[in-house]
Amino acid sequence: MTDSVLELNAVVRGLCPHDCPDTCALLTTVENGRAVKVQGNPDHKHTQGVLCTKVSRYTERTYSAERINQPLKRVGPKGLGQFEPVTWDEAIADIAAKLKVIAADNPEAILPYSYAGTMGWVQGESMASRFFHKLGASFLDRTICASAGGEGLNYTLGGRLGMRAEFFEESQLIVIWGSNPITSNVHFWRRAQVAKRHGAKLICIDPRYSETAEKCHVHLPIRPGTDAALAFAIMRELVVHDWLDHAYIDQYTLGWEDLKARAMTWTLARAAAVCGIDENLIRDLAKDWGTTAKAAIRLNYGMQRVKGGGNAVRAVACLPALTGAWRDRAGGLLMSSSSSFKANKAALYRPDLLGPRRPRMLNMSTLGNDLNHPGSPTWGPQVKALLVYNSNPMAVAPDSSQVAKGFAREDLFTVVMEHFLTDTADYADYVLPATTQLEHWDVQGSYGHTDLLLNRPAIAPVGQALPNTEIFRRLAKAMAYTEPCFEEDDLSLCRTAVGQEVDFEVLWTQGFVAMPVPEAPFAEGGFPTPSGRCEFVSERLAAMGLDPLPDHVANYEVPVSGDPYPLAMISPPARHFLNSSFVNVASLRAIEKEPLLEISAEDAAPRGIASGDTVKVFNGRGEYHCKAEVTSRARAGVVNGLGIWWRKLGLNGTNVNELTSQLLTDLGRAPVFYDCQVEVALMEKAEQHV
Repeated sequence: MTDSVLELNAVVRGLCPHDCPDTCALLTTVENGRAVKVQGNPDHKHTQGVLCTKVSRYTERTYSAERINQPLKRVGPKGLGQFEPVTWDEAIADIAAKLKVIAADNPEAILPYSYAGTMGWVQGESMASRFFHKLGASFLDRTICASAGGEGLNYTLGGRLGMRAEFFEESQLIVIWGSNPITSNVHFWRRAQVAKRHGAKLICIDPRYSETAEKCHVHLPIRPGTDAALAFAIMRELVVHDWLDHAYIDQYTLGWEDLKARAMTWTLARAAAVCGIDENLIRDLAKDWGTTAKAAIRLNYGMQRVKGGGNAVRAVACLPALTGAWRDRAGGLLMSSSSSFKANKAALYRPDLLGPRRPRMLNMSTLGNDLNHPGSPTWGPQVKALLVYNSNPMAVAPDSSQVAKGFAREDLFTVVMEHFLTDTADYADYVLPATTQLEHWDVQGSYGHTDLLLNRPAIAPVGQALPNTEIFRRLAKAMAYTEPCFEEDDLSLCRTAVGQEVDFEVLWTQGFVAMPVPEAPFAEGGFPTPSGRCEFVSERLAAMGLDPLPDHVANYEVPVSGDPYPLAMISPPARHFLNSSFVNVASLRAIEKEPLLEISAEDAAPRGIASGDTVKVFNGRGEYHCKAEVTSRARAGVVNGLGIWWRKLGLNGTNVNELTSQLLTDLGRAPVFYDCQVEVALMEKAEQHV
């Protein structure tokens, strides 16, 4: 193994940058300057030499014949993906010229749009943030994935903190709540299997009978958006049977009497009716939780994508403190470990470049509305320019027909930095070729474990691709920005990001460093909340005029008698896709075959639907055509639209987000992808519903 950069023959240490809690350590084998294999680093205890199917085929993605290898300028109508090649100098000069004109009138008419196409701290928002701060562009509220659950944790535990992933192997009970780790957290699943072999009981809570649920001892197929009701019923059972750690509650929590009063209203019968499950499942789960010494919850983000998502996370996050599960390193809860990392954000993002300006904030989950807003004195100027990087909003943003309408505006100047001609890139005025993870420097933490990792470039950029950082450096130069921070190179940015948090030389040598996190972080309280306790009651929420206690908040869209859209739809990821990434990798798409809707036999029969039929899934926002699979993976009343396919690869040029809304969650201003009612019809019967 070598420490030098871009050797013709080497094994190069790196990391997986994709939106997954595992954040694997990679080894890329390079022969004659070409990456020939990407594998997991066996020296990294969280990766253990194993990668998911998606990332193990990363060379196929990097060397794809569909890769964008040079800057492209639009020559046809927006949306058709018709471009001609131009030089980098031409593209950068023209983009900068147009941005200068718009900024001269009002820089807030320029909007960045990005998320977790890479989760790296450097290629994500480092040079990009510096550029947009200097420009004075509108801020983007990056809410599309985790902000509801993140705020729920923050108001209860004090941050995105919890158990260390490795100690789930010692747990005696693991409740997998709103997660399908076989698909989305494979290394946690390996640890759960270790615990299972040692006698642990595995319980899965998920509306879908997922691949994970299939392999657990018990499955609770609750209705979408009813997680808080289930949590409160568990609390009531803990009280009734006195399965409580009174000493822990007294010493390390705040507001128990108020929380208890609310929990006592949630009888088993009431919760069972709301959740749509047998009350014996709730009773047994509560007993397991209350009587097992090393009880752990692996919570994930699926359950917070509904109106009451933030409150639901708050309710679930209360459970470990009630039984004192936090006392043992194999007990407690993990949703995210992000707060274990202290990136040097001020030095990395340089908010000081804003000066006294305080631009408006636009929510990425309401992009469809924002792009179609004409502007007003109170809302601000109409969005005139959009710079997209690390995201594919045409596919991933909710209510995508409105997103498409906004992108189609001839007066909207759009620049997309990408690897491929995605749905979003098809609408761009300029498409700029970006590097993949094998071609640039980066550093990154994790939201599923507590190691910091360094990524070294293994190969030279393919074609004329450039790192995001270099694209923004060139734009800054063309905009005549002269601050020295725009000259900082990527390796220096890695050092800046890490700051004094870790010894960079250790990170350089082995490629990863474990953060100094306690084995049992809340064994003796020490919650990073204002009170230092697990806050069942939040004075911070009360000060904002919000309910200081968690509560069950019903979905926006709840079917009633005669409802034209009687089926709830959730849209969990297809097993071999990651959001919209990897959809165009031919071997992975061949496994998934085509867009699929899972529907129960109870719901399929009265609609005359059989497996393999083409169906129309629709509501007042739009329609989506796909194949149906009649399967026990779907519970009655709920259909599963597996995502996220690129729209142009869909049967009618749409995907599941044609049906989702731009409404937001109770906390965190996040989207409600799983709070969505639809109807399903055979295509030959569909015309009567148009």
